Amino acid sequence: MTGFSSLTLGVDGAIAGVSFAHPPMNLLDEAMFADLERLVEWLEAAEEVKVAVFESADDHFFIAHADLGMLSRMPMPAPQDVTGPSPHQQVFARFQRLPQLTIGKLRGIARGGGSEFLLALDLRYGARETAVLGQPELPLGFPPGCGATQRLPRLVGRSHAIEAIMSGRDYNADEAERIGWLTRSMPDADLDAFVEDLAGRVASFPKVAIVQAKRAIDASLAPADAGSAAEFFGFLTAFGQPEAKTRVQKAMANGFQTRSVERTCLDDWVSCIAP
Repeated sequence: MTGFSSLTLGVDGAIAGVSFAHPPMNLLDEAMFADLERLVEWLEAAEEVKVAVFESADDHFFIAHADLGMLSRMPMPAPQDVTGPSPHQQVFARFQRLPQLTIGKLRGIARGGGSEFLLALDLRYGARETAVLGQPELPLGFPPGCGATQRLPRLVGRSHAIEAIMSGRDYNADEAERIGWLTRSMPDADLDAFVEDLAGRVASFPKVAIVQAKRAIDASLAPADAGSAAEFFGFLTAFGQPEAKTRVQKAMANGFQTRSVERTCLDDWVSCIAP
C-alpha cells in the first residue's frame, strides 16, 4: 500500500513494518491521522499479516505528540453533546482491536498522542538510552484526550497513572518499564534483534490462534467506550477554557513543537507556561 505522507509501510511475509517519517518532529497532525486511518483499514483487511511493528525513521522522536494547531482547528462539540468516543479515539481503538499482534519499537520521545498511540498497541519495547514517554497535557491546561486516561491505568494501576498524568513529567525507559508503561526496556543495540525475533516467532503461529487469543484477553477487560466518552468530555471542557488557551499560547511562544526544546526534558519548561 502506497500514498502515505507521514509514514512508510513494508510487508515481509506475515510481518508488516510501519515507520513514521513526518518532519520536522513526527507531530500527530491531520495528515498523520489520515494516514493512520488508511493504515488501520488496510491492516484490518490484511489476512496474510499476523504481526505489525511500528517504529520511527527519526531517532529523536517516535511521535512527538498531537499538533496543537490541529487541536485548535478541530470542530469541537459542546461537552454536554458528547455521547461516545471522538473520531480520533475511535481510530486508536481500531488499532487496539486489530487481528494482528501489534508491537511498538520506541526510540526517542513519545509524549501525549504519541504515548497514547503506543498504549493502543499490544506491546511496547524501548531503547534504554533514548526512549521517553510522557503525558504533558495537564501543564497545558487540559487532560489527555486520546486514550491515556483509559489505557494507562489498565497497564500501570490507578496511582501510577494519576502520577504520570497529573505531573506531566517525562519518564525514561527504565522508569516506564518499572511501572509497566513499557513492556520492556533494553539496550538500543539489542532492540531490533529482540523485536525481529519476537515478531518472527509469533508470525509462525496460525492467524486464527493469534486473533482468538487477543479477543479472549481483551474480553477480560472492561469495555472502554463509556470511559472514552468521559475522557472526551473532560478534554472538551478543559480545552475550551481561557486558561488552557493562555497556556497553549505561552507554550508555543516558549518553543513547544520545536525540535530544540522538545528534545530536552520538559519538566523545567512547565514553569514557563503558567499564567
